[in-house]
Amino acid sequence: MMRPILLALTALLAPALVALSLAVAPSVRRRGAPAAALTILASLASFGAAVALLFEHSARLTVPWLRTGARVIAEVGVNVDGVSTSMLVVVTFVALCVQVFSLGYMHDESPPAFGRYFAYHALFLFSMNLLVLAPNLLQLFAGWELVGVTSYLLIGFYYKKPSAAHAAVKAFWVTKFADMGFLFGLLTLFVATGSFSFNVALTPPVAVAVTLLFFLAVVGKSAQFPLHVWLPDAMEGPTPVSALLHAATMVAAGVFLVVRADPLFAQAESTRTVMLVVGVGTALFAALLALVQTDIKKVLAYSTCSQLGYMIAALGAGSMLGGFFHLTTHAFFKALLFLAAGSIIHAVGSNELSKMGGLARRMPVTFAAFTIGALSLAAVPGFSGFFSKDLVLEAVAGKLGSIPLALLVATAFLTAFYMGRVLVVAFLGAPSSDEAAHAHEAGWSMKLPLLALAALSLVAGFFAAPFAKLHGQAYHFHFGGVAAVGTAAGLLGLVLAYTLSSARIARATRAVSELARGSAVDRFYEYSFRRVTLVLSDSLAWVDRYVVDGMINLLGYRTIDAGRGMRPLQTGMAPDYVLAVVVGAASLAAWTVLR
Repeated sequence: MMRPILLALTALLAPALVALSLAVAPSVRRRGAPAAALTILASLASFGAAVALLFEHSARLTVPWLRTGARVIAEVGVNVDGVSTSMLVVVTFVALCVQVFSLGYMHDESPPAFGRYFAYHALFLFSMNLLVLAPNLLQLFAGWELVGVTSYLLIGFYYKKPSAAHAAVKAFWVTKFADMGFLFGLLTLFVATGSFSFNVALTPPVAVAVTLLFFLAVVGKSAQFPLHVWLPDAMEGPTPVSALLHAATMVAAGVFLVVRADPLFAQAESTRTVMLVVGVGTALFAALLALVQTDIKKVLAYSTCSQLGYMIAALGAGSMLGGFFHLTTHAFFKALLFLAAGSIIHAVGSNELSKMGGLARRMPVTFAAFTIGALSLAAVPGFSGFFSKDLVLEAVAGKLGSIPLALLVATAFLTAFYMGRVLVVAFLGAPSSDEAAHAHEAGWSMKLPLLALAALSLVAGFFAAPFAKLHGQAYHFHFGGVAAVGTAAGLLGLVLAYTLSSARIARATRAVSELARGSAVDRFYEYSFRRVTLVLSDSLAWVDRYVVDGMINLLGYRTIDAGRGMRPLQTGMAPDYVLAVVVGAASLAAWTVLR
């Protein structure tokens, strides 16, 4: 029983020790290369321990954390089971690939910046593993908040660039607003049950209240409508950071929370219905916005929002397996797409699709990797995304009159269409710039992660049955009507993207372009802030300044005036005080006699 515990502690503490050593040894961090080597070795150890845990039995080790007298309020430790081990493998593998890729992508950074970058990576991996291995919701919340802080640091890595600094602050505050739901949900759960357990019986009203509060946090962390606005802006960070945070780990933390606390959500059907509606709406809305982006990273960012909507919809439909398996496959092919986009940006020097073109011949490895990721995202049969998206569509079939199914099928068409558009514009045709005409592949430190992620994007779907067994469920693939419709929608999207010209696409999506320009939701938030929040805060400031402070100041002034009036009675002369005592005593005696 101690072996799985030791493996879990290895996965958790290896990156923590590296992050701590780099924090207390700035000379090592500022040299750059040693920090990178230590971080990658720690990630390799963490990944190795995670893989070994797949073949172990469930185990749990906790120690008391918070006490009140003899009562233990909360514990801290590690929890090893199917959910935590499968997620741990995903997190550590993607982190390892991203860090190896970063060796080439970030090599032009100064040694201090290079070391700081990898120190942030080590801290992030520890934070995410702390969340994944948490034995209760309170420790998960601690990891959740640490992930938020390290995401802020990584998004704002180029902190001297105003847009990056603003994006980091925006991501931090939007997610912190949503995290209030997590905090109040924890408090409500503890008041009702005296526990922070993932699996505790609740009354229906408490179950709905707790899960809705938790879902607010999920909406923020996993970028669901209307709190999705931070995710596209977060592309201001280095491209490997986008692959790490916004494709596989940080944004997936919200989905993981729902999977981890599935016994609580199972007691609240109303919350699941809300999740289904929000997930489907986000999937379609974000896919429409991805359709008209000209920045390759923002195409992938809105695609991430859309695919997270698929996961939330599956969980809302009651399919833990569908949501979690799609999280797993999506982690591989979306990280692959982001890193392949990073390879393109590294070669071309621009994020804009208009500066690319003709890259298939000049960057064959990147082209092959991006194509595999795109076809997996489009759910083409045989690729990993096909198997997991089929589970999602099967889960929502028949829910709410099959409206969710119809909308997700439409989203599948849009997904294939915009990914086909990126493939055509970036890789086919003639180069659109001198940089694209002279582009070439990067070194092996950037190509090896692409090959590893491409391999998993090809084969991960075939491991659906072992994945289901790991979580105590059964999986039997069948190519039914739902799968056929979803496949047809995806293939149609790819064919249209290949045959339609960019001009026709622009005309067909003009209305969506207007919606996407400046982000209509962002403009709504800005208008609400100016017209509601600032006006209300100014009104409250006036009341505070002139009413509350006025009353307190008036009381103070009257006290001072009273003191001034009584000041003549305090002469400081002993005879005056003796005379006052005599007069007072005589007056008291006279009053006594006359009474």
